[in-house]
Amino acid sequence: MTMRPQNYVAIWITGFAALAIILVVLSDILLPFVAGMAVAYFLDPVADRLERSGLSRSLATSIITAAFIVVIGLMLFFLLPVLQGQVVEFLKNLPNYFQSARGWAEPMIERWIAELEPGRMDKAETVIEDFSGRAVEFTLSLLGNIWAGGMALVNLLALIFITPVVTFYMLRDWDRIVSKTDSWLPRHQAPAIREQARLMDSALSGFVRGTGLICIILAIFYAVSLSVIGLEFGLAIGVAAGLLSFVPYLGSLGGLAVCLGMAFLQFDETWIIGVVAGIFVIGQIVSDYILVPRLVGKRVRLHPVWIIFAVLAGGSLFGFVGMLVSVPVAALFGVLVRYGVNNYLASDMYSQDSSANGSKNIESGNSEKSESEGSN
Repeated sequence: MTMRPQNYVAIWITGFAALAIILVVLSDILLPFVAGMAVAYFLDPVADRLERSGLSRSLATSIITAAFIVVIGLMLFFLLPVLQGQVVEFLKNLPNYFQSARGWAEPMIERWIAELEPGRMDKAETVIEDFSGRAVEFTLSLLGNIWAGGMALVNLLALIFITPVVTFYMLRDWDRIVSKTDSWLPRHQAPAIREQARLMDSALSGFVRGTGLICIILAIFYAVSLSVIGLEFGLAIGVAAGLLSFVPYLGSLGGLAVCLGMAFLQFDETWIIGVVAGIFVIGQIVSDYILVPRLVGKRVRLHPVWIIFAVLAGGSLFGFVGMLVSVPVAALFGVLVRYGVNNYLASDMYSQDSSANGSKNIESGNSEKSESEGSN
C-alpha cells in the first residue's frame, strides 16, 4: 500500500496536534517525568562508559542512580537548611526593608508633591489609589492561586519519589528505546533522519551539560562572593541568580537588582555597593567569554533573544515545566529549521529562480544593447 506525500503531512500534523493537546491537559503532572528523562539523558554517557568497562546495563544504571541520589541528598542536607534559614529571615525582615525604603523615598515624594500643581495633585492621588487597588487585587489573586494550587505539594513529593524511578528505568532502557525508534524509521529516509538526530543530540548535549555546569559554577561564584563581602542573604540570592542563568542575562540582571537593593539598605559605604555590582559584571563576563565558548560552544546556535522568547513562551503555555524544556525544544527546532533552509538552498526551486532572474537580466541587457546600437 502506497501513501501520497499529502497523507504523510496529515499524519505528522495530527500527531503533533495530539501531542500538544496531551501536554496541555497533563501539564500539572509532567514535572517528575520530564526531570527523570532529563537526568537520564544527562547520565547516559556515564552508563555507556561503565557498560563498556564490563558492567551490565542494569548494574551500571543502579550504581549511577544511587550515586546521583546520594549526591543530591548530601547537597540538600548541607545546603537546604542554610537557604531555608536565609529565606525565612528575609521574609521576617521584609517589613523592616519596606520601612527603610519608605523612609528613604518619603522626602523625595514630598518634594515632588510640593512642586505639583493642585490639579495634577488630584490626578496623582487618583493614579496612586488605582495602583493600590490593583496591587491588592493582584496580591489576593496570587494568594488564591497558591491556595488553590494544592498540587504544588503533590508535585514536590512526586519530584522526590517518582523522578528517581523514572530516571532508573529510562537510563536502563535508553539504548533499547533508541534502537527501537530507529527500526521504525522509513528505510529510504533513515540516513537523513539519523544525521539530523545526531545534530539534535549534539545541540541538546551542548545545552544540557554545558549550560547546567555553567549555572552551577555561577551559583557557587555568586553565593561565595556575596557571602564573603557580608551581604545579607547573599548565599540564597547568589544560588538563585546562578541557577536562573540558563536564561541569558536573567540571573545576572535579576540578582544584580536584588543585591543592589539589599546593599543599599544594609551598607552606608558606597564602595561596597560598587563591589556588589562588580561581582555580577565579572560573573557575566566570565560566563560570556570563557564558560560559554568552552562548555557550550556553537552547538546550540541559538540567539539570546530567541532563547528568552522560548522560555517566556514555554512558561506561558506549560508553566514551570515549559520553562525547563523550552530551550532544548528551541534547539531541536533550530536544527530542523536549518535543515529545511539548507535543503531549500540546494533545491531546484532556489537555483531555478536565480537562473531565471539571471536569464531575464541577460535578455534585458541584450535588448537594451541592441536598441542602443540601432539608434546609433
